[in-house]
Amino acid sequence: MDTRDLISILPLLVLAGWACLLLLIDLFVPRDRKSITAILAAIGISVALVINLMQLGEVRQAFNGMIVLDGFASLLITLFLAVGLIAIAQAYDYIKRRGIERGEYYSLLLFTLCGMLLMATAGDLIVVFLALELLSIPLYVLAGFARPQLESEEAAIKYFLLGAFASGFVVYGIALIFGATGTTALDGIVASFAATQENPVLLLVGSGMILVGLGFKVAVVPFHMWTPDVYHGAPTAVTAFMSVGAKAGGFAALLRVFLAAFPELSAAWAPMAMWIAALTMAWGNIAAIAQKNIKRMLAYSSIAHAGYILMALPAAANPTVAPEALRAVLFYLFGYAITNLGAWGVVVAMEKAEGGGLAIEDYSGLSNRRPGFALAMALFMLSLTGMPPTVGFIGKFYIFRAVIDADLIWLALVGVITSLISAYYYLRVIVVMYMRSGEPETRSESWLNATVWLTGLGTIVFGIVPGPLLALASQSWLSSLVP
Repeated sequence: MDTRDLISILPLLVLAGWACLLLLIDLFVPRDRKSITAILAAIGISVALVINLMQLGEVRQAFNGMIVLDGFASLLITLFLAVGLIAIAQAYDYIKRRGIERGEYYSLLLFTLCGMLLMATAGDLIVVFLALELLSIPLYVLAGFARPQLESEEAAIKYFLLGAFASGFVVYGIALIFGATGTTALDGIVASFAATQENPVLLLVGSGMILVGLGFKVAVVPFHMWTPDVYHGAPTAVTAFMSVGAKAGGFAALLRVFLAAFPELSAAWAPMAMWIAALTMAWGNIAAIAQKNIKRMLAYSSIAHAGYILMALPAAANPTVAPEALRAVLFYLFGYAITNLGAWGVVVAMEKAEGGGLAIEDYSGLSNRRPGFALAMALFMLSLTGMPPTVGFIGKFYIFRAVIDADLIWLALVGVITSLISAYYYLRVIVVMYMRSGEPETRSESWLNATVWLTGLGTIVFGIVPGPLLALASQSWLSSLVP
């Protein structure tokens, strides 16, 4: 084993080692002092983040190509670790309030982050599967962390059963691809197909099965059925982390696998991805209209945004548009993470100790009781709709432009029309906050408040001045797309 291999995955090694150490340290932390564990977890993530920032711009392969460190991986790792820090801040007071404060919460969160980091750097289908399981299994536990609350236990078992079913598709797809090409390395698959042009049926079926498995993880139609129930039943702080981290991790693998390993099969999978994206945008936004619970509304919103992100995949199948589409999807993932975490932060603040306060009507009069929170929530809703001058508008603009440049005009029209539909249920939250009377219960928790103000600031700043984030996304490429 080369020392350079270990350096390539140093952020992952730090995070995994810190998570294991945290499990041992937590044994000696008093039950009423679990905040110590939270602070230690945040320190571990911060160290990994600093190391990753030092590696920005480097391109190398490790472990015989099974790990690939490039601009795409480095930027996504930065996103995952930043999301992890915000997730800890949002959970810090929330799990105390709900009476579910246990030190293993933070270790499980770190292990999930390890899976996300591995997903972003995977250069082999075996690593993709290992990363998928490392990401998912701790999340199954976190979804049921509010036991013995029945909704939380139900969310965990549904997520586990459907997640295991989806993993089976991924494994079988990998087996078929190995049978067709004799390798599971992403660069080896494309080289084998280019050299022999054999077994396209096995490759097509195998790639389709991988699309099913990863489609479950990012919650696209028709693999979305778990999302509303799991988002509703899981502790809200877990849902916030899941809605951004797991989705971004799934798209990291989806983009790398299909653009690096199956570019020659794009004539087959690109139309499938187009229709899945269109159906996801349509169903996610239409179903959200009927929701009266804000967690279920944001769950369907999450499904819809998976459709917007997925539009970039068929656009990237066009080699001339691929760099632009990749830049657009990376910017969108950052913008969506900032906005969505902020919206969920307000939901966390509104939730009562016994789990109530989650109906949209419970937000009546929030502008009178907590004008700052109401303003932040209004900003997040406008950003999710895609209205200027928010980061959500810029993200949708670049996604739609990449799709149009790839001559997928009809798909861009579906995106625009469904964005107009989404305005109804997003603006409904603003109407309830500002135009209806009520006395909603709110609370002031310093770490939670900080995440809301920070994400609110990011939503407006990157909407007005997107240049720095766009420049960072432009420099973050898939190594398979550059000479």
